[in-house]
Amino acid sequence: MKLPQADFLKIPDTENLIVAGGRRPNEDYFKTVAQGRKIFCVDKGIEICRDCNIFPEILIGDFDSAKSSAVDWAVSNNIPIKKYPVEKDFTDTQIALEILGKNPAIVTGIFGKRFDHLYSNIFTCANYENIFLADEREIIFYVKDGETIEVNFLQIPMAISLLPITEICEGVTTENLHWELSNAILKQSLPNAISNRAEISKIKISVRRGTLAGYFVF
Repeated sequence: MKLPQADFLKIPDTENLIVAGGRRPNEDYFKTVAQGRKIFCVDKGIEICRDCNIFPEILIGDFDSAKSSAVDWAVSNNIPIKKYPVEKDFTDTQIALEILGKNPAIVTGIFGKRFDHLYSNIFTCANYENIFLADEREIIFYVKDGETIEVNFLQIPMAISLLPITEICEGVTTENLHWELSNAILKQSLPNAISNRAEISKIKISVRRGTLAGYFVF
């Protein structure tokens, strides 16, 4: 799975891209990750699709944040639209993930703005396989029971953090980080494995039990 900043080795590429309504990615970045992928657009995410003249497979949302002119652009270009009420049990992004099913995806437009939305998205995406939250500034991915993730950086991040999603992550081991972990236990209640850094361009992160979010900031 290759992103502009990093290649996640031995992970198959995904043909799906979800464009959410958080912080808008850089247009060049968006065009790069959108190339050759099916785009599932969430609410305000339609604005960058319109501005880049990229046509999503579907537009999903309650449209409480998207500009009406962008929604009108979708209508005029016959883009299928699924509109939901503002008062509902699930967020627009959660609905988009369910529509996508269990298929892997990159999710962009996910960072910035409201912390509660980001918190919800980070934990929601952990329930799916091979979901990458990414823009030009930040990447989040997941390492789960018995997995080892190898990453080859095309751009070295400023910091690397390991954030427990489950209550406890056991057997956390890293390779080629400045502060290495060897069979460590990380607790959600005390997320202290933050602000590490890569010593070389290729690193490994493994977890024996639990779900861990890997975070890169560029």
